[in-house]
Amino acid sequence: MANYKVNKQINAQTVRVIDENGKQLGIMSLEEALALAEEKDLDLLEVAPNASPPVCRLVDYGKFKYLEQKKEAQAKKKRSIIEVKEIRLRYNTDVGDLETKLKLARKFFEEGNKVKFSMRFRGREKGFVDKGLEKLETIIQSLKDVCIVESQTKELQGNQLILVLSPLKRGK
Repeated sequence: MANYKVNKQINAQTVRVIDENGKQLGIMSLEEALALAEEKDLDLLEVAPNASPPVCRLVDYGKFKYLEQKKEAQAKKKRSIIEVKEIRLRYNTDVGDLETKLKLARKFFEEGNKVKFSMRFRGREKGFVDKGLEKLETIIQSLKDVCIVESQTKELQGNQLILVLSPLKRGK
């Protein structure tokens, strides 16, 4: 939440005042504006400090803060957090195990998450990178109805191949 200056915290000599209904009351000294706010049992809130002169509004500050918190909570609720879920496999992962991993990946896509497949090669296995690439291609073909390829390595990065898939955008 933005930090607003209220009443005595405002340090400008003259301010442009807007009443509680949004009607401009004009430019007046800070003392006059504070007296007007006191008279209407409201607070003077600086809404545009960089304007010349600064713009202040007559508001009930407690109610204003409450509404700001409600707006933030609503915005936070609408925000979606996308996680990257990792599934590890080997170039020689068997068909049954691969099917299980693909079901898990589909579940992650339904939740709206990205999935990172990582395939590690150790020692002599580095000679079978082509089989690993074939396995990743099989994964892409199996999941192409629910996702798109975000990034894919065509050769070893260190000692692993990486494939990152994103869920398809669903129309609301």
